Amino acid sequence: MNITTETFFRPKEVAREQVNLPALLFNRCLLLRNHSTTGNVFIPVRTMQYQAIIDADEVIFVDNQGYAVQNGKGGRLIILSWQIPAHQSRDSLSEPVPIEVVYYIREDHDTHRRLIGELPKALDRYEERIRELNGTDKTAAILPFQP
Repeated sequence: MNITTETFFRPKEVAREQVNLPALLFNRCLLLRNHSTTGNVFIPVRTMQYQAIIDADEVIFVDNQGYAVQNGKGGRLIILSWQIPAHQSRDSLSEPVPIEVVYYIREDHDTHRRLIGELPKALDRYEERIRELNGTDKTAAILPFQP
């Protein structure tokens, strides 16, 4: 198995809101992450030129075109994240999951809504590809970014 590391920078938070994530989407993300040997899953959302990175505490979204360098390290800037509270518990697997959407570049509710619709399609493509390739895992390093 081949494991690579990618670096992501977390800019200062611009805005935050609480929303409910559809249960099916949350469950799929959790299942994929639990099957990953590194604890990170990288999902290309090609229709938006974004990449979703599923981690233990959150799903971050980066623009594939946005790149920054700080202290000699290069990486992509996080646009927004879906933060999942650590104390999260549900009575049913079909219940929506309360999360916090954190915006880092600009408060863009349209991007968040579009990701809710596009990520399931990207997960379909990823799951099909992973079955074909038998998996290649990556790890993520998330660093604070001061412009």
